[in-house]
Amino acid sequence: MPPQLPTVADELLRRLAADQYARGVRDDGSLAGPDFELMRTVDAENCAALQRIINEHGWPGHSLVGEQAAHAAWLIAQHAELDFQLRALGLLRDAVDRDEATPTQLAYLTDRCLMRQQRPQLYGTQYQDSGDGRGMQLWDVADPDTLDARRVEVGLGPQAEYEAAIRSTY
Repeated sequence: MPPQLPTVADELLRRLAADQYARGVRDDGSLAGPDFELMRTVDAENCAALQRIINEHGWPGHSLVGEQAAHAAWLIAQHAELDFQLRALGLLRDAVDRDEATPTQLAYLTDRCLMRQQRPQLYGTQYQDSGDGRGMQLWDVADPDTLDARRVEVGLGPQAEYEAAIRSTY
């Protein structure tokens, strides 16, 4: 089924491409160093555009913009300032309840918001490099004994596998 708002979908996909380019991901899959100044500019522009889209249409979910563009909207929210992320979190939660977004997306944005608030995350999706030479470290997790059970509930694999992937990437 085609998206209800194809022009909005196209805009979100263009913005995703700019987001990824600023972060060093090239169209051919190669990686370059991130351009932090460009990231700040692109993130601010993307956030303003997503804010406008939300104000006009609500959360851009699967039926409005298609799965790829809905994913782009989620990623733009992931890279926004905390105040916008918190607003998006509520909208995304409602979208998940209506099958317009995925529980995995909600888990990632939940953890990102918690980390940015200096609180323990729930799903173990967020890592940070503290600059102490240890590389990427898992941000604190609430109730680590039940982490994998929470991850399964939202469609994520075991934490050990995710950690191995993070370590191989970074």
